[in-house]
Amino acid sequence: MRNRANSLLTFPTTNHKRFGLVIYFLIALFLAPVSARHIIGGVITYTCQGNGNYNFTMKIYRDFYGGGALFDDPAQVAVYQCGTNTPCDLLNVNNAIQVLSVPLSFPVIQIANPTYPCLLVPPNIQVEEGVYYFSLNLPQSPESYHIVYQRCCRNNTITNIYNPEDTGASFSVEITPAAQALCNDSPVFDDFPPTVICAGEPLSYMHSATDPDGDQLVYEFCAPIKGGGPFGTPDNPGNASACNGVAPFPPCPPPYDPVDYILPTYSPTAPLAGNPVVSIDPNTGLITGTPQTQGQFVVGVCVYEYRNGQLLSVIRRDFQFNVESCEQTVVADILEDEIVGDQAFLVNSCGNNVITFQNQSYQEPLITSYLWEFDIQGTKEIVTTKNATITFPGVGQYQGIMAINPGSNCGDTATIFVNVFPAISADFAFEYDTCTAGEVAFQDLSVTGSNQMVSWDWTFEPGATSVEQDPAYQFPTPGVKAVTLTVQDINDCEAQITQNVNWFPVPPLLIIEPSAFSGCQPGEIFFNNLSSPIDETYLIEWDFGDGAKGSEISPTHTYETAGTFSVTVEVTSPIGCTTDAFFPDWITIDPSPIADFIFSPPVITSLNPTVDFTDLSTGADRWLWQFDEDGTSKLQNPSFTFPDTGLQKVLLTVTHPSGCQDTLVRYIDVIPEVRYFLPNAFTPNSDGLNDFFIGRGLTDGMKFFQMRIYNRWGELLFESDDPESGWDGRIMGRSEPVQPGVYLYQVDYRDSRGNDFTLSGFATLVL
Repeated sequence: MRNRANSLLTFPTTNHKRFGLVIYFLIALFLAPVSARHIIGGVITYTCQGNGNYNFTMKIYRDFYGGGALFDDPAQVAVYQCGTNTPCDLLNVNNAIQVLSVPLSFPVIQIANPTYPCLLVPPNIQVEEGVYYFSLNLPQSPESYHIVYQRCCRNNTITNIYNPEDTGASFSVEITPAAQALCNDSPVFDDFPPTVICAGEPLSYMHSATDPDGDQLVYEFCAPIKGGGPFGTPDNPGNASACNGVAPFPPCPPPYDPVDYILPTYSPTAPLAGNPVVSIDPNTGLITGTPQTQGQFVVGVCVYEYRNGQLLSVIRRDFQFNVESCEQTVVADILEDEIVGDQAFLVNSCGNNVITFQNQSYQEPLITSYLWEFDIQGTKEIVTTKNATITFPGVGQYQGIMAINPGSNCGDTATIFVNVFPAISADFAFEYDTCTAGEVAFQDLSVTGSNQMVSWDWTFEPGATSVEQDPAYQFPTPGVKAVTLTVQDINDCEAQITQNVNWFPVPPLLIIEPSAFSGCQPGEIFFNNLSSPIDETYLIEWDFGDGAKGSEISPTHTYETAGTFSVTVEVTSPIGCTTDAFFPDWITIDPSPIADFIFSPPVITSLNPTVDFTDLSTGADRWLWQFDEDGTSKLQNPSFTFPDTGLQKVLLTVTHPSGCQDTLVRYIDVIPEVRYFLPNAFTPNSDGLNDFFIGRGLTDGMKFFQMRIYNRWGELLFESDDPESGWDGRIMGRSEPVQPGVYLYQVDYRDSRGNDFTLSGFATLVL
């Protein structure tokens, strides 16, 4: 087999350049049922030894710092075949049969982390590779063999799939009938993927495999397959070895589901997205593109093995990239006002010649020393602490440097430019009539040592601004208004001040819009207060003219009596400003009737469904009766025959001479009558007269029925649950009739209202 380098990735080592993001490839921890999280994936390969004997290598990966359990011991592997579906699709097949279930002992463990000079890798990244070796005898078959191992779960911080913490993995390899016949060896991936790659930088990683038989290999991104679930941990109690458990034991049969990518941003063929999109060359396995987004990404690579155009096997590797920040080993940086060049920073100070510089250099664990140096009027001022406080002689321009690890190969230097400008301060005054809803006049009182103020930025409330020096503004709503003024002078020095304006005037005019000016008793009127400015801090006093009061801004009031009413409203602001309004004879409430009625008879059945109605309404001169959906009447005292049983809705609407109406609804229960009678004798001689022992009556409302006929020794001769079915004088299941004589019957039934009845007696059979 040919050897390859760990990756084709390169990392910059210069000390004066910033970089974008870094992808840390974390292989997450395969957990035991105690804490089943941080699965990353793995791969299964095989070699053929002849006579149906195969050696398998299963590689599983975990993050040593993931906080989970060790590799499975034992790890359970199952072998499935798919019947007539050959080759079978593990995502769709429904008839897979388990051939074997094999426990695997503890794996061989090795560290899989490469090192990268001059690049800081987080200390908690250490990838372990667990390798399980096992052998199986699989006799040559016209069906494919699928070797499957399942485990849950993945990192909960994965970016490109849904519900990663509850999503496990199924690792499998297929040995097709063609591969069995040829005693084929599967391809083997050459290298483990890199633990660190840089996003924002072009990615070039050779994810190739070697085939010992020299077969053609085709590469593609493919969706990893789910397996297992979250149950079987303290957080998710349940059966850990079930199909939805953290360690299915044995692995469950297909069909399996692919992981759910977050479409359309990510997909099986674009698991990292990127610009350009990260893709894989189908002929070489070279992964290229530029990943852009920070996060963790599940990736699947499938290798298809062909010989003379025939597919022999598919090797699937499931793994994960973790995207974090990519940085130079050490970078000199400070808290600046402006970046003016490569590692060049500008700091401005307005009115303060004592400046404390904040050091933001990184990576701090690799920084051992600092050096600040400023040229102040020909004298060098040197500071060797992390942060530096420098006193400058006054207004002017100054220059210096800040170096980390000076003299080291992994050091860095920043150039610092300093402007010390004259002081600036913001201030303003304002004037307004406290009780009148008018404009507030603002006056700028700000000063600057440069004597050249260039801009004013007023914020009166969210969305309301001005750039005038002395603006005026009318607030649309009352309240304590926090007004902010930001000023800037010719040196870009800024100052800001916020003052409260207590703006609580009363409305110049009270505008009230009733929902109606007239109505029927009882009349509900909504008084919509359109006056402005008013809010909940104002005292509102309503007099509705019928003795009732209110205090809401826009109240709803119900007039219980008829008449004409005047309305008064008074408004007082939080600072004591008052206004009121009087609306004479504003609301008119007309009298309403009261609907009422009785009916007879009190008990109504299907045998007598006619009902007489008697009107007891007051104040009415018109009547409208509605009898469910079956009829209407305008008579004062009508009668009605109900065509159906059950609850019947009766609605009476009465009208007052004023036109006001009232409605009453009552429900009348029309009881379905059930009656059932039996004869005392019958003659089953096939003459068409009295040939059956059968009951008669009203049976439509029966909810339950059962008839039994016995002889004098208690033997059951006949049984029926149909009231329309009778006894013909024969024993159930036989053709010969019974002898003439007397037989015992018992009938049980339940009427429409759930009442149970039992009838028993003697049936005389006469020939």
